[in-house]
Amino acid sequence: MALGLSRRDDPGILRLKRGEALGALERVFILVVIAGLIAVDVFGLFFSTEVDLLVSLLSIATTATFALYLWVPWAATALLGVLFALSFIANSQFNVILAAAVAAGLVVRLGGTALILAYAGLFLVAVAVIAYTDGGATANVGIYLIIATVAGAIGFALRITSARGHRLEEQLAIQAEQEREAVLAERRWIAGELHDSIAHHLTIVALHVQMLDDPQTSRGSQEAIRIAARKAMTDLRFVIELADDAPGTSAVQTGDLAEAIAEAHAEIETAGHSVKTDGDPRDARLPRVAEIVLARIMRESATNVLKHAGPGPVRIDLDVDDESAVLAIRSPLPATPRRDLPSSRTGLNRMAERVLGASGEFSAGAVDGQWCVSAKVPIG
Repeated sequence: MALGLSRRDDPGILRLKRGEALGALERVFILVVIAGLIAVDVFGLFFSTEVDLLVSLLSIATTATFALYLWVPWAATALLGVLFALSFIANSQFNVILAAAVAAGLVVRLGGTALILAYAGLFLVAVAVIAYTDGGATANVGIYLIIATVAGAIGFALRITSARGHRLEEQLAIQAEQEREAVLAERRWIAGELHDSIAHHLTIVALHVQMLDDPQTSRGSQEAIRIAARKAMTDLRFVIELADDAPGTSAVQTGDLAEAIAEAHAEIETAGHSVKTDGDPRDARLPRVAEIVLARIMRESATNVLKHAGPGPVRIDLDVDDESAVLAIRSPLPATPRRDLPSSRTGLNRMAERVLGASGEFSAGAVDGQWCVSAKVPIG
C-alpha cells in the first residue's frame, strides 16, 4: 500500500511499516538547516559575552540530533529524551521541548507504528512534566502541541508523497522490464519462424548446388532448387506479414501433416535416399494442434536428414490411436560427420519445445546405426 501498511495475524490490526528513506533533496534541506542553526549557536558561543556555556552546548547537541534522524530514528529519539532530561539542569527545557515538537515531523516521516506511538507518548509526558514543574508554562503547552501536530501533518504528507513516488518508480521499472522481455520474445519468435521455415529450404538449395555438376542429377537438382527457392520466398513473406502483426495476433501458421510428409518424401528421395512411409496423416482422430506440431517436426527432421544422413533408406512412421499420435523418423548415420552443412542443434531444441509445449514426449538420438527422432503428442 502507499504508506507501507501491513497486517499482522489479527486482521483488525493495521501497522505502518518504516517510511521510505529520505530523498536527496530532503536530506540536503535538513542538513543545510541543521548546519545553519549550529553555526548560529557556535557564533554566539564565541562572540557573545552573555552566553551560558551549558545552554549553548545543549542547544548544539539538540540541533545535531536531527541529523541522526536521517539514519537511525530510534537512536535520535532516545538521545533527544536524554537531552530533555539534562535540559532541566541548565533550565533550557523549553528549547528542547520545542525541538522535540519539530522533530515529530521526522518521526512521522521515517518511523513505523512503534516509534510513532512511543514518540507521541513520550512527548505528551514531557509536556506534562513541564506544565507540572512550571505553573506559568501551562499556556505554552498548547503551543507545543500545535507545533508537534503541524510538524507531524507535514511529515505525514511527505511520507505519502515519497511512497507514491517510490511506487511509481517501481511501476516504471516493471513496465520497462516487461517491454524489454516483449522485445526479446518477439526476436526469439522471428528467429524461430525463420529457422523452422526458411532454413529448411536453404538446406535443400545448398545440398543440390553440390549435385549440379553430376549430369545424372543436374536436372533434378535444378528443379529442386527452383522449388525450394520459391517456397523460401513464400515463407519469408509469410513471416514478414506475421512480424508486422506481432506473434500475439490471431494469424497462426497452418500445418498440414500429409503435405509435410509428402514434401519430405519427395525432397529426401531427390537427395538420393529411398523413403518408406507408414501411417495415415489424414486420420480423423488427429486434432489440429497435434497436426501442426507433427508437421513442424516432420519438416525439421527432413532438414536434418538432408544435412546429416548417410547412404541408405529413410523411414517415416505415423502411429495414431485414441490417446496419442506418434511420429518417428529414422535415417542412417553417416560414416563421417558432414562438415559442409554444420548443425547448431537449434532444430532439435525447437522440436523439443514444440512437443513438450503440447504436453507430449520427444526424443532424438542414435540407435543401432540410425538417427531416430520420435514425437508423441496426446490427442485424447
